[in-house]
Amino acid sequence: MLLPNNRLIGLLISFVFSIIAGAQQTAAPSPVPSTSSQPAIAAPTATPGQPVQVPTTGIATPVGQTTAQQPQPVPAPDQGQAATDEGGTFVFRKEVEEVVLHATVVDEKHRLITNLGREAFTIFENNQPQKLTSFRREDIPVTMCIVIDNSGSMREKRDKVNKAALNLVRSSNPQDQVCVVNFNDEYYLDQPFTGNINLLKEALEKVEARGGTALYDAIVATADELKKHAKLQKKVIFVVTDGEDNASRENLEEAVRRLQEENGPTVYAIGLLGEEKAHRARRALETIALHTGGIAFLPKTLDEVDSISSTIAHDIRNQYTLGYKPSTPKSVGGYRSIRVEARAKGYSKLTVRTRSGYFPGQEASGQ
Repeated sequence: MLLPNNRLIGLLISFVFSIIAGAQQTAAPSPVPSTSSQPAIAAPTATPGQPVQVPTTGIATPVGQTTAQQPQPVPAPDQGQAATDEGGTFVFRKEVEEVVLHATVVDEKHRLITNLGREAFTIFENNQPQKLTSFRREDIPVTMCIVIDNSGSMREKRDKVNKAALNLVRSSNPQDQVCVVNFNDEYYLDQPFTGNINLLKEALEKVEARGGTALYDAIVATADELKKHAKLQKKVIFVVTDGEDNASRENLEEAVRRLQEENGPTVYAIGLLGEEKAHRARRALETIALHTGGIAFLPKTLDEVDSISSTIAHDIRNQYTLGYKPSTPKSVGGYRSIRVEARAKGYSKLTVRTRSGYFPGQEASGQ
């Protein structure tokens, strides 16, 4: 009985193995000869509006991802850019640069008001309200040019004027950068930007009191110097003269036009004017100061100049810095008027002094 049973078991085992082998042969695909020694790579499909990344490692990479073998850096946004989410992909776009204003606020008694918050201010460009995007009320350093009349009529006045100019520097932010321009019928950059009070003193003492008064030429040249070499965003021109312009190639209108380039300087002026032709000279200084957000001082005596310089330093160091992004693109040319209003509880009337307008797209350099 053992032998027949063993034979039967053996036949059954052989039958099972034959069935399994047949099934494997049926499932196996026929080999396809390859025409390339490289492995076949499935072509990535493109999503509309998105670029296709071609894989370089033999592994298909989804759009918007990178392989572990080939890491790719993610670009950081430039200053002034913002990220937006478009379909899950962040796109960085250059923001429209701010228009920056430096503003002084006084009450009805002409006292400086320095404790206002950003909610107190409203900015109008071409009579249209603008959204305030940045606000500061601390003392920030400035790039300043001291522009002193060196004509013959200034000979007896230069000692006190130089003292006042140095007092202005000493009373200002210690991080200010200052240059000295002396002018008569020509203008001379006697000291490039520095913070060294001794170098500034030497430049102011280069007195050659002679010749005429080319005030407008000196102001335009100084504005160009600030535009090219100022390293600070806030810019000031402090000018002292004792008479009307009688030697410039530029005129008053052109001088104001050049000062109104975007981010141009604020002009503070001292006019040591006698009675002769004082009206025209006064008008020139007041016009320049008004359109740039500064002040024109017309003292009756030379002895007032030193205290005026302290007043100017105090004014510069107690300004608000306001920024806004124009609702009209800067690519739209033409002059744009600016008006800033301030209202706050406890004050019946506040007056804001800042530049009266600007020409867009002509930004002076600086940080």
